[in-house]
Amino acid sequence: MGGLNLEVFKFGMYIMFPIGIMYYFGTNLDSRFSVPEFWPKPENANRIPLERDEIEAELQRLRARRLYLREKRLGEQGGQQQPRDQQE
Repeated sequence: MGGLNLEVFKFGMYIMFPIGIMYYFGTNLDSRFSVPEFWPKPENANRIPLERDEIEAELQRLRARRLYLREKRLGEQGGQQQPRDQQE
């Protein structure tokens, strides 16, 4: 049977193996597990308007876009549907 030295060795392995694995995988994570250009650059990301004039400009842009899409949708629906008196 094993002696005291074997028990000390096993205890050391039980303690140091998980610590070694955590140290190996826990260091230098940015270069090891990173995907280049995963996050968008700040100039390409959406920016929340904070100033009053920026908010007004953004609201105008959204309003114009909504009206454009509405006109486009109504134009497509109007061209596809026939008037009721012509259907009969």
